[in-house]
Amino acid sequence: MPIRITQRLFITCCMLMLAHAVAAQRVAAPTRAADEWASYGRDPGGARHSPLAQVTRENVGRLREAWRFSTGEADSSFATGRRTSFEATPLVIGGVMYFSTPLGRVFALDAATGRERWRFNAGVPHAAKFGDFTNRGLSYWVDSSAAPRSRCRERIVLPTIDARLVALDAGDGGTCNNFGDGGTIDLRRGLRNAPREFEEYELTSPPAVVSGMLVVGSAIADNGATVMASGEVRGYDARTGALRWRFDPVPRDSTDPAWSTWRGTTAHRTGAANVWSVIVADARRGLVFVPTSSPSPDYFGGERLGDNRYANSVVALDARTGRVVWNFQTVHHDLWDYDNASPPALVTLQFGGRSVDAVLQATKTGMLFVLDRATGKPLLPVEERPVPASTVPGEVASPTQPFSIVLSPHRLDAASAFGADSADRATCRATIAALRNEGIFTPPSLEGTLAMPSNIGGAHWGGVAFDAARQLAIVPVNTVAAVVQLIPRAEAGSKGEAEGWEYASMRGTPYVMRRRILISPKGVPCSPPPFGELVAVHVPTGTIAWRIPLGSAGPVAPAGAGAAAPQGGRASTWQQAFGARGPDPVDVARPVELGSPNLGGAIVTAGGLTFIGATVDRMIRAFDTETGRELWRAPLPASGKATPMTYAVNGRQYVAIAAGGDGGGFFGRGDEVVVFALDGRRGR
Repeated sequence: MPIRITQRLFITCCMLMLAHAVAAQRVAAPTRAADEWASYGRDPGGARHSPLAQVTRENVGRLREAWRFSTGEADSSFATGRRTSFEATPLVIGGVMYFSTPLGRVFALDAATGRERWRFNAGVPHAAKFGDFTNRGLSYWVDSSAAPRSRCRERIVLPTIDARLVALDAGDGGTCNNFGDGGTIDLRRGLRNAPREFEEYELTSPPAVVSGMLVVGSAIADNGATVMASGEVRGYDARTGALRWRFDPVPRDSTDPAWSTWRGTTAHRTGAANVWSVIVADARRGLVFVPTSSPSPDYFGGERLGDNRYANSVVALDARTGRVVWNFQTVHHDLWDYDNASPPALVTLQFGGRSVDAVLQATKTGMLFVLDRATGKPLLPVEERPVPASTVPGEVASPTQPFSIVLSPHRLDAASAFGADSADRATCRATIAALRNEGIFTPPSLEGTLAMPSNIGGAHWGGVAFDAARQLAIVPVNTVAAVVQLIPRAEAGSKGEAEGWEYASMRGTPYVMRRRILISPKGVPCSPPPFGELVAVHVPTGTIAWRIPLGSAGPVAPAGAGAAAPQGGRASTWQQAFGARGPDPVDVARPVELGSPNLGGAIVTAGGLTFIGATVDRMIRAFDTETGRELWRAPLPASGKATPMTYAVNGRQYVAIAAGGDGGGFFGRGDEVVVFALDGRRGR
């Protein structure tokens, strides 16, 4: 009898040890497992590189749809006050896929089949009119101090558009009630500048997870007033939700070294300069890197003269305290809505056999800055060049701006104007000739200014993917121009709300702003094609390895691909203007690659591939990372205005993308995650 008890005890102990080992492996997996995608950019540093190599340049043509899942939010029953955009990059951890929606719903699916395991609804109000009604993803955290298999040891953290953080148990989707107030933090509380309106203050990106902290920014409506909600970055205890620190990009303390770069009676009460893009982290150094945006309002800085340091910058913060370690400004005294929309990417560069940890920051100005991760000093040349002065009363533009690796065009002359035909081009030429147009950083003006790049970039929130083996940074860019005009407030009423223009009140300034993308009467860009590109930079040398047109001018599929027909709106205008074969005669079997305005990012894999959706033609594509040659494309139900991801389950590699469009505009309307695999079988 004692022997049997001893045997039972021995077996029980072994089983407990085995269970503990399995749990420990599960906890460690997000930082080690090649088959998982546990952060927005896969790793906390956001390099967007996967070591998976089952899908290669040789076999990528065999990718087929494996399964798809609809959130249901494209249905009319989910109608909101604004168009919603499903832009999430899913996470896959332990064979489970997690993703979030614009309306604050979280789904957990079997990553191999798409079968639903659980769902959660945060109850975002449908009637709200958020300016950027989207959600780009979730965060994952493991509480290493909690007992194995205990509830909420593994957590999914949901950022909601109405500015909440919600902590969920990764296993069942229930709230973690010991976090914040019953599982939720209300980020509207405690701001130095409180939001005036409900929709003024949003949250669209997942928090960074580092050193036991959740580090979160915010999205603030543009151009409303001089004193908007404050763009504070805050660090919360990941376990309890307690606030540990805050960093305001607008200095509030006269001892701050950036204080003197904000001049004017209301300068230090300015709002915004917030971080609406993704924050990345270096756990070894205990640092987070925050990409800040423009101060309020975007297009007139007379109430905030000076360089406005910390705004439009990459700022390295101590993850435990929020202390500024270093900062680098990419635009001085922003007057163009040139936010740092792209997440920084933390990479290791090879300089003649010497390894250097770096930060890559792509910008709306169509440039790539390469900075030392420890100090913020440029690793590749940055030149301060003279730029045009402002002619607007009360404004003082910065006399110089920083220039580094140029990714997209900085100038558009009238002679280069594009159009669907000769009459269309003539109209574009006349429009451009009437504008103030001295190249990039020409300040907004009373007569109207051509902005090149436009407010959507250059590089945009799609950001950078980095192939360490080839030392290549892959960046999607836009090449379309915009028109910006300041109207004296007394005259604003006489201008009316002209069709195609976006107006902003800019309360507290003498001016109203209006802007629009520079489009011809037939609905095509006045800037010449390609309208969007994918650019590869060999970072150690700062040279362009290749650049290619990204996408087509409309929803045009290759022969036999069976792309969905256009669903109305201006997404199909270019195709109608050009005809199925484009503006010039080409082989009818091949669509003309005019390039496409794009929003969404790329990923790279050890199989030598770059995957990206992002374009208005509702395709996902694979390119040879080394050469830029397109190897594969597949139609999507709506544009993949998101960043894809890749993972493996049971030895099979999958590629997934949210095909959500933009709620019915250029990019279409959809609510599906579409998943591909080699010679895939439908798993639903």
